[in-house]
Amino acid sequence: MNILAPVRRDRVLTELPQYLRKEAALHVHKDFHPRVTCACQEHRTGTVGRFKISKVIVVGDLSVGKTCLINRFCKDTFDKNYKATIGVDFEMERFEVLGVPFSLQLWDTAGQERFKCIASTYYRGAQAIIIVFNLNDVASLEHTKQWLADALKENDPSSVLLFLVGSKKDLSHLTLAFPQTPAQYMLMEKDALKVAQEMKAEYWAVSSLTGLKLLPVSGENVREFFFRVTALTFEANVLAELEKSGSRRIGDVIRINSDDSNLYLTASKKKPMCCP
Repeated sequence: MNILAPVRRDRVLTELPQYLRKEAALHVHKDFHPRVTCACQEHRTGTVGRFKISKVIVVGDLSVGKTCLINRFCKDTFDKNYKATIGVDFEMERFEVLGVPFSLQLWDTAGQERFKCIASTYYRGAQAIIIVFNLNDVASLEHTKQWLADALKENDPSSVLLFLVGSKKDLSHLTLAFPQTPAQYMLMEKDALKVAQEMKAEYWAVSSLTGLKLLPVSGENVREFFFRVTALTFEANVLAELEKSGSRRIGDVIRINSDDSNLYLTASKKKPMCCP
């Protein structure tokens, strides 16, 4: 895959997409980190945008809508004929964030118990974890904690972004299709927000369904959600690259001065234009 090839116009991000609920957001700032913006302007993003492909894994119970969520965003389709994912599958999505090419690998993992061992082997190396549950199924919300625990066994908890996603939001408004009252839905959302805060995850409620007059053609909150995942993953990757490039390397000149508290200075290092 050529990650430097032209990006679709609807995959270009020039600003930070905002959260759905402030009380369950990973970050509440309205703009990208100043260091990230500066690095993009000065073309100092390291491997981000050139060679690096960020991995995002999607986990959750059987039939909660993981595949439909990914297909709605990547292919703008919705298949009403449910087919369980066998093992794992993935989609590649390419973006441009602040003028920098950025690629996401979205891994769709099986929710069936018999495929769990196969799927878990693909958890390693994730930059973001999306845990999906059905907004109309309390048990699927309760199981999200175990899905997260399984995913974190293969990843460093301090280096991954977490997202809790309630799917099938459309069914909560269709009392003929599913007997859930508005009060019950509000209680479910309240419980979901509590779980998200315990996980330190960002919470989103989405619907991948299409074809109904009361819903947008492209699904409710799906595009906004994945743009948010992309932007925060990009920001985290660039900040990590800046930390890496800012660390002291072998060959740096060491100047010892009793009046200077900074003992490690690189002789050839120039002061950056706009950010520390």
